[in-house]
Amino acid sequence: MLTVDFTRFPLAPGDRVLDLGCGAGRHAFECYRRGARVVALDRNAEEIREVATWFAAMAEEGEAPAGATATAMEGDALALPFPDESFDVVIISEVMEHIHDDKGVLAEMVRVLKPGGRIAVTVPRYGPEKVCWALSDAYHEVEGGHIRIYRATELLARIREAGLRPYGSHHAHGLHSPYWWLKCAFGVDNDKALPVRAYHKLLVWDIMKRPLATRLAERALDPLIGKSFVAYATKPHLPRAAAAEATTPADS
Repeated sequence: MLTVDFTRFPLAPGDRVLDLGCGAGRHAFECYRRGARVVALDRNAEEIREVATWFAAMAEEGEAPAGATATAMEGDALALPFPDESFDVVIISEVMEHIHDDKGVLAEMVRVLKPGGRIAVTVPRYGPEKVCWALSDAYHEVEGGHIRIYRATELLARIREAGLRPYGSHHAHGLHSPYWWLKCAFGVDNDKALPVRAYHKLLVWDIMKRPLATRLAERALDPLIGKSFVAYATKPHLPRAAAAEATTPADS
């Protein structure tokens, strides 16, 4: 289940991609299939081992084209172990709401992104997320849980302040908001409640089969109750005058 829409966020074969806070690796796997040179980074060692295992299985099955590469590694989003301007593309999906220093994370992403490079940021949408917080403290008051809820305008302002230029946005996963509301209402750890189990089966069926009916339903629901807000931005090239000034030694 992808949150980033690759029709709005195109990849070229050979693009160097950082999936920051990759989790289970869903976006990293898609980038690998599209021929990118992918680095999937997360601080969770167990998830990184699982992502590395899947990368190896994909390579063995020939799921990625020639030239594509994939690496899974542990790392700190606030101190990325890469030189400046290392990546053509950076994806950070459902991560920034967990991190206290979100400005620091954005600064690190901008640092490792090449001029002209593209970035995709996804976070839980304000309205559906507020409902979850209102229904259940346990939904967010856990170690490593959500510490803030972004309004779209706030996230876009953060992105601009970091020196990026937003060029598009949308909402995703309209079918998933009711599931999380049910989870919060019946208990986030209570997967046995009939409404929760029934809705989960619907979501699994939708993910596996992708029938036209649910695709149309989600397309209609996304603008209204889409669970995620997705923003796309580019890192502008430094103007020639500024670039020359930056590379000229200062007078002593």
